[in-house]
Amino acid sequence: LWTILTPLFTTALGLYLAVMLDRMRGESIPKSLIFMPMAISFVGASIIFKFMYEYRDPGDSQIGLLSAIVQAIGFGPSNWLLVKPLNTLLLMVVFIWTQTGFAMVILSAAIKGVPTDVLEASALDGATGWKLFRGVTFPMVRTTFVVVLATMVVASLKLFDIVRTMTGGNFGTSVLANEMYSQIFVQFDAGKGSALAVMLFLSVTPIFIYNIRSLRRERSNK
Repeated sequence: LWTILTPLFTTALGLYLAVMLDRMRGESIPKSLIFMPMAISFVGASIIFKFMYEYRDPGDSQIGLLSAIVQAIGFGPSNWLLVKPLNTLLLMVVFIWTQTGFAMVILSAAIKGVPTDVLEASALDGATGWKLFRGVTFPMVRTTFVVVLATMVVASLKLFDIVRTMTGGNFGTSVLANEMYSQIFVQFDAGKGSALAVMLFLSVTPIFIYNIRSLRRERSNK
C-alpha cells in the first residue's frame, strides 16, 4: 500500500493542484499554504495527527478532531490507530499532507515551462480543458511527473518516522525501515537488521538510477 497508493495519490494530487492553481490570480498564496507542511518534520506532523486521531471512551469528551467529528454526526468514536487496515490509511494521510506541496511545486514549475505558443496553437485547433491537458500539457511534463513519482516511491520505501511515532509499527502498520530498526535495536538481531538494510538499499537504488537517467535525457533534449 505504501509504495503504490501513497506515491500515486501524492503525485496525482500535486499535479491536480498545480494545474488548478496555475489558472488562479494570486496563486502564490495558496501554493505557499499547501507547501508549508514541508517545513514540518515527519515526527512533528505525526504528533499533530496523533492528536487529531486521539480516542477517548464514549462517555468522555473527545479531544481528537476525527473522533469529535464522527461523534458529532451521530456515530461512535473509534480507536482509529488500532483498526486495520484503516490505521495504515490514516498514517498515509500524514505522508500525503507533508509531501503534496513538494509534488505541486515541482510540477507547477514544469507546467509553466510549457511554451505558450504551443498552448495557443492547440487552443486554435479546438483543444480546451481536459483535451488540452491530456494532449499537450501532460505529455510535455510527463518526464517531470515520473521523476516526482519515483521520488515519492523512494520516500515511501524508506519511511520510518511516521510509523515509529504514531504506532511504533504495531497493529499491522510496520514498514521495512521500521522492521530494520526493531530487529537491530529492539530484538538485537544485527543479522536480520542488516539483511533488511540491504533490501532497502537494493529497492531504492534502481529508482535513483532511473531518476538520474531521466534528468540527463531531459537535459540532452533541450
